Amino acid sequence: MEIVVNGIKTNYEVIGDGSPFLILHGWGSNAERWNEVALELSRNGFKVIIPDLPGFGKSGALDMPWDLNKYVNWIDEFIKIYNLKNFYLAGHSFGGALSCKIAIGHNQEMKKMFLIAPAFHREKTAQKSFLKHIAKSVKIFYFLPFYGLFRKAVYKFILRKSDYVYVEGVMKQTYLNVVKEDIAFQIPFIRVPTVIIWGDKDESTPVKGAYFLNKEIKNSILEIIPGAGHDLNRKYPQMLAEKIIKNI
Repeated sequence: MEIVVNGIKTNYEVIGDGSPFLILHGWGSNAERWNEVALELSRNGFKVIIPDLPGFGKSGALDMPWDLNKYVNWIDEFIKIYNLKNFYLAGHSFGGALSCKIAIGHNQEMKKMFLIAPAFHREKTAQKSFLKHIAKSVKIFYFLPFYGLFRKAVYKFILRKSDYVYVEGVMKQTYLNVVKEDIAFQIPFIRVPTVIIWGDKDESTPVKGAYFLNKEIKNSILEIIPGAGHDLNRKYPQMLAEKIIKNI
């Protein structure tokens, strides 16, 4: 299905019928990758709505770099156009960071929020500073033949977890804008009933973040999935859906 939100053609999936349940996917993902989770939720009385965020999936491209606030404004408009009230919200990784910011502004309209390994904290470490220096240094070899392959090899085998090398155009600066924003200080302002779901083997967003959120969000519930990594929606869709349904 398609609608236009803030001038951007927006693709979204709707699965099931019942109480509205909005899902925000992570960086580099799309609505389709949440279909298995959505199907499980739909069997339990939910109308699951999953938009492809701008710049991802089948939604329109950005004409300029965005930051978290731009995405939040876009989601606000999506919520208004779709007239979502008394809805549930789940956000994974990048979508989890967006969910945190949305919850503060929509605490009267949202019934419950599910934070699935959200990328809310950008920890500064000596290792990250070193890797950032390597990323910048790679650019000085732009004149070499096969520079593109060399650059991707550096990111794959040295930097490994960075999505930067896989994005093009304005999404490169958008990615940098997103990863530089740390919203940990906003977490105590969340008043929406919250369930935190995390894999204990998550290397992209370490599980210690789960315990921080559980401490800072009043009366939140913490669910840890043993042996699971970051891609809970793709590798553990049924278990993830079970954790959500259990805590509705």
